[in-house]
Amino acid sequence: MIFLDTCLLIDYSKERINIDLSKDYCINSIIRLEFKVGALNKRELKKINRILSKINLVDTDQSILDLADLLVEKYTLSHGMKIYDAIIAATCLIYDLPLWTYNKKDFHFINGLVLKEENIATR
Repeated sequence: MIFLDTCLLIDYSKERINIDLSKDYCINSIIRLEFKVGALNKRELKKINRILSKINLVDTDQSILDLADLLVEKYTLSHGMKIYDAIIAATCLIYDLPLWTYNKKDFHFINGLVLKEENIATR
C-alpha cells in the first residue's frame, strides 16, 4: 500500500493529475478531514466523498498519536513540523507505508520515512 497525501487528492479531484485509484492506496482520518474541509459547496463535497470511498482508510490509534507527539517534540523547533504532518508521518512509520506527496520538504528529514517517487500523468 502507498499512503496518499492530501495535495495529490486535491489535484486529482480538480482533474490536474491522473491517479489509478484501483491500486492499493490508503489514507488516514487526517487526510480525509483535510480533503473534505477544502470543499467549496455540496456538489464538491459529494465528489470528494466519491473519491474517498475508493481509498482504504487506516486507523489512527494511540500508538500513532504517541509517535506523532515524539516527532513534534523532535522536529517542530528545527524543521517547523506541523501537527497534521506529524500524524501523517507517524501513520506511515507505524504501518511501514511509503508516503506519496508533493511536499517532500515537510517530511524529508524524518528518519525511516520513505517518500514515494511516482510518475504522475497530468491531464
